[in-house]
Amino acid sequence: MSEKLWDGRFAEDTDKVVEKFTSSIAIDRRLYRHDIEGSMAHCRMLARAGILSADEADTLVAGLETIRQEIEEGRFVYDDRLEDIHMHIEDRLSRLVGPAARKLHTARSRNDQVALDARLFLREETGIVIAMLKRLRQVLVDLAHDQLGHVMPGYTHLQRAQPVLLSHHLLAYYEMFTRDSARFADARVRMDVNPLGCAALAGTTFPIDREFTAAQLGLQGVAANSMDAVADRDFMLEFLAAASICMVHFSRLAEELILWSSAEFGFIELPDAFATGSSIMPQKKNPDVPELVRGKTGRVFGDLMALLTTMKSLPLTYNRDMQEDKATLFSTVDTLKSVVEVVARMLPHIRFNTARMHRESDRGFLNATDLADYLVGQGLPFREAHAVVGRAVAHALSQGKELQALRLEELQTFSELIDESVFEALRLEHVVDRRSSMGGTATDSVRGAIQKAREDLQREQVPGDGGGAS
Repeated sequence: MSEKLWDGRFAEDTDKVVEKFTSSIAIDRRLYRHDIEGSMAHCRMLARAGILSADEADTLVAGLETIRQEIEEGRFVYDDRLEDIHMHIEDRLSRLVGPAARKLHTARSRNDQVALDARLFLREETGIVIAMLKRLRQVLVDLAHDQLGHVMPGYTHLQRAQPVLLSHHLLAYYEMFTRDSARFADARVRMDVNPLGCAALAGTTFPIDREFTAAQLGLQGVAANSMDAVADRDFMLEFLAAASICMVHFSRLAEELILWSSAEFGFIELPDAFATGSSIMPQKKNPDVPELVRGKTGRVFGDLMALLTTMKSLPLTYNRDMQEDKATLFSTVDTLKSVVEVVARMLPHIRFNTARMHRESDRGFLNATDLADYLVGQGLPFREAHAVVGRAVAHALSQGKELQALRLEELQTFSELIDESVFEALRLEHVVDRRSSMGGTATDSVRGAIQKAREDLQREQVPGDGGGAS
């Protein structure tokens, strides 16, 4: 095995325990494509600047391509003594092309090298996440279209509140995931910056062209301060924060699916392919997929807190603590992508028990506010109308009836403003369709929201077409 990159300074070999403890190759080997891509761009820039000859650059690029093939074909050998993916690739390149490989690290450090690799990786993965969320949002819009017209109870405090369209409820999640997509897209802008050429922390004495390197990599900007460039992990924290918010939305959706699939609600039946049974109770059909979605939220939150804690007290610039950033980043990327994929595949196969939803919407006094609104329309101030309806509800409860089941004479004992027209005001479909204010649950409003969502999705561009350079 080759000597370590810093062996000239040290009189003793590194302890084997230290080699294992400090090695990150088990984690950062995942960055091999981005490391090779960055090295190729750096190599071409060095040739353009006259630091390498054209022949040397061609030799190095060909060697790097060979290494990429070896890794992808499973022929590459890893060793803890080489610590990380950068040293592995450099060592292998030396063996392949000889002394020219020693020139590749001119005008760069592992500090700016890993910062570049992480940015290239996360830029690509963020594009993929945005594309996956777009597919999920399309699923939600299609479901909303297919279920248009079906009424369900809406809740506050997990208590029945007012009737809403099932489609309106589904579109609420479309809005959440649309905001998530926008957050990821915004964070991606700040990832799209080239730190390479900042070297260890102070820049370099060589006549490099960082803009050329950025253009080679499809990056839209160049880091303005060399110290900030190698110390910065804000772009990771932004992604983890956006992912955490996104997982909040998935967890809320999962919780509702779990509740709705219970016998107590009975609003949905999960597809067999996305549920499991019990090892002891033959009758059970467990909502394991939504439960795991809910559970994996904690992992993503933990990754965010871990990286925040790692970064919170670090002096400028690079510190070895930052080696821990990739485990949290990879964990969140993998968890989030798996959740988006499974939920998008599951949702179209859920069976909605719309008859039960409708039946439950017509009981529990979900039209009480509408009786108050009716009285306001008849000239009664809202606070007085609220009190009148409260007394009417108490009476209906004592009779075991719903408001709409009371006789007109009974209702009129609470207010002389009530006449026969009250029963139309209390009718379920009328209650829903009267909420025609912008963003409301009226059928026409929801139909318009579905159309707008479809148009927005049609126009929406996914960064990098779901991955790779912009």
